[in-house]
Amino acid sequence: MRIFFKLLSVAIVGFLPLATFAQLGAHKETFTRADTLRGSLTTPLRTCYDINYYHLDVKFDIDQKFISGNVMFKFTADADFTKLQFDLFSNLKLEKVVYKGKELPYTREFNAVFVSFPQTIAKGSKDQFTVYYSGNPTIAKRAPWDGGVEYNVDSLGHKWVSTACQGMGASVWWPTKDQQADEADSALISISVPKGLKDVSNGRLRKVTDLTNGYTRFDWFVSQPINNYNIEANIGDYAHISDTYMGEKGKLTLDYWPLSYNVDKAKKQFAANVKPMLKAFEHWFGPYPFYEDGYKLIETHHLGMEHQSGTAYGNHYGNGYLGRDLSGTGWGLKWDFIVVHESGHEWFGNNITSKDLGDMWIHESFTNYSESLFIEDNWGKQAGQEYVHGTRLGILNNEPIVGPYGVNKEGSGDMYPKGGNMLNMIRTIINDDEKWREILRGLNKTFYHQTVTYDQVVNYINKQSGKNLSPMFDQYLHYKNIPTLEFMNIGGKLMCRWIADAEGFAMPVKVRVKGGEYKFITPRTRFAPLAIDGATKDNIEVDTFNYYIGVLVD
Repeated sequence: MRIFFKLLSVAIVGFLPLATFAQLGAHKETFTRADTLRGSLTTPLRTCYDINYYHLDVKFDIDQKFISGNVMFKFTADADFTKLQFDLFSNLKLEKVVYKGKELPYTREFNAVFVSFPQTIAKGSKDQFTVYYSGNPTIAKRAPWDGGVEYNVDSLGHKWVSTACQGMGASVWWPTKDQQADEADSALISISVPKGLKDVSNGRLRKVTDLTNGYTRFDWFVSQPINNYNIEANIGDYAHISDTYMGEKGKLTLDYWPLSYNVDKAKKQFAANVKPMLKAFEHWFGPYPFYEDGYKLIETHHLGMEHQSGTAYGNHYGNGYLGRDLSGTGWGLKWDFIVVHESGHEWFGNNITSKDLGDMWIHESFTNYSESLFIEDNWGKQAGQEYVHGTRLGILNNEPIVGPYGVNKEGSGDMYPKGGNMLNMIRTIINDDEKWREILRGLNKTFYHQTVTYDQVVNYINKQSGKNLSPMFDQYLHYKNIPTLEFMNIGGKLMCRWIADAEGFAMPVKVRVKGGEYKFITPRTRFAPLAIDGATKDNIEVDTFNYYIGVLVD
């Protein structure tokens, strides 16, 4: 969710670790009922219905920073029920909930809304209701990290508005079942804006209607499952550039929406980055997951967000991350970070979505790692390995990467560089690049357009690799410490062991006698003889280029 911007992991000022800034929400040590209402996936008031379709019909009064409209919910009942929960921030007025032409009674608690129906909605039935609302939505303080609606003007004085709400939640600006575990199968996004401006949202533009009230409505249709935090409105003086890419599934439409005075910059920058990115990622991950809805880049004031089929782009048409190389190797300055990183989320984050925000590593670790694969595809494997190694600059080891479940809380920003390094270690352990590629492609095929859990992802990689990597995932994702490989002479023999937190930790690692060839050994957490001929404390070398570990020689 994620965008790092959400973001990244290392360096806005000099190389100050960006993990300091990267969290999607404020750091919390304790959680409230409001957090549980927002983050719980298992309450019967949420699990009783499955979202099939949303129709947002929302008008933006930009001068007043005011929105009004309605959202239709179409759903399938997964259980018999008479009451359900949806979500809308409490600062927005809920005017009415209409079902079969009649208003339904409701109550509100924090940002949750509880609606009661006049009769039981039977399991398996399909039904719908519509929520009418209005108000001044939360203004983003620092989008997209601290999200909401962002109000700006461009350099020519035209109004420029966008939404960015990952972590904070889509209910900051529209009523929705606000959790990642339930994606709408499709959505119609109708945004009305003052005449003279354009709205660009997800999917394909179906219709533009001049209204009689000084507004124009833009209807965008998303035909594929979509996370609700990905649904966006971008309003401004936009120009349109069209292109196509012949990919694995045929012709993919490419649509770029820069501000009107940035057309030439956009043509040059996107031509240099988009097709090489698509080529690399289709090779490693499989076909772009949303051919039906196309691929778009939309200029925004904020840095970027992985809005499905409509990536928000604010990197000022330059390479690197706002002109910086997050790896310190030089490789990060050869390509546009936002184009590559945010597009990587189309596979990990949008195609494969974590059910709980606590598992955002599924989005961010794989997408961080995708950056090195892009480099490898364009400049060779060594370059990609140098880049992923260099991103360790941003690792803090301050808290676990997996966050607490059920309270809408992500873990450490280390999910970016530390998670990327973890995946590179798994590739090293598998020691078969074609098998590794098949695993990455297989993840996207097996979990195509699905929401997933930690166990589903880890178990899939275990099965396909033929290795038990669970303790390794456990150590790097559930504990803040990295494992340390310790060497010690005991009884005249050189012994080694892992010092680790995860139960049963036994990660294969490459070691060698200085000047020799690396060999795999698999230490455990108890000392055992090192099976490397001629190895001593003075000549033993560990592959710390490909392994993010500690080494201790006693």
